[in-house]
Amino acid sequence: MFTDLNSILNTSPDNFKQGEFVLILDRKADASFLVHHFLSFYLRAGCKVCFLGLVQSFSHYSAVSQRLGVSLAQAKEKGQLVFLEGLKDCLGILLPGGTKPERPTLDFFSPQCSDLRGLFEFVLSSLSPAGGAGGQGDSGPESLRPPVLIVDDLSVLLSLGVSAGAVLDFAHYCKAHVCHELKGSAVVLVRCEEEEEEEEEGDEQGAEMLLKGLTHQCTLALQVQGLPTGYCRDIHGQVDIWWRGESQQQNHRKVFQYKVQDKGASFFARGTSSAVL
Repeated sequence: MFTDLNSILNTSPDNFKQGEFVLILDRKADASFLVHHFLSFYLRAGCKVCFLGLVQSFSHYSAVSQRLGVSLAQAKEKGQLVFLEGLKDCLGILLPGGTKPERPTLDFFSPQCSDLRGLFEFVLSSLSPAGGAGGQGDSGPESLRPPVLIVDDLSVLLSLGVSAGAVLDFAHYCKAHVCHELKGSAVVLVRCEEEEEEEEEGDEQGAEMLLKGLTHQCTLALQVQGLPTGYCRDIHGQVDIWWRGESQQQNHRKVFQYKVQDKGASFFARGTSSAVL
């Protein structure tokens, strides 16, 4: 959890806005450090978290969270965290003789399925007031604060053959259920690296459609990108933070530079780092 970022967003684990749909974007930079921030933030806040880990193993997220002072193993054991280990489950489906997951969560791998209904039903069951998924211990949903969905990262589904329309439908239904019905929040990472020249035009249009659709849905966007001036040892990049209100007058943006450290990250206004003074 990054105290500098909490100050910029005017939030804390004890006092945070409900119903947020947070979109994290990256361009030629790695924004995964923000995913780790929000994961530790909401666990410290006492929220029940459903984490869809589609690009890394549980042990990876656990090791980073440990450095931030949060134990994912303990959160999972007491039912506060429900973790979908997408890499492990998809291997069970794709490899001959692999261990098949108990639920059809990743049924979009099947040629007969063209939507993400199984994944959405996993989110529903994981964050429902009735309890957690996976048969793990539950500390009691009534003792937890509004639930949170975190996805790392949603754009990888396009590479797995899911259409941009199906991904946007999934995001829309998650927002309606988690943010509106349950008064919780959602945090979604999308990678929007510049497309290679040889990439098919259809894939490029799908990525653009996904980006525009999610930007329209979100209430807060954080776009991480490299420095326009190139590499700097003491400044790792900049974050364009966009607060999106219901009207154009409520929208406003600010840009901060950042440096990722072993146990956190520091944020500062452009040109104010000691490295450039």
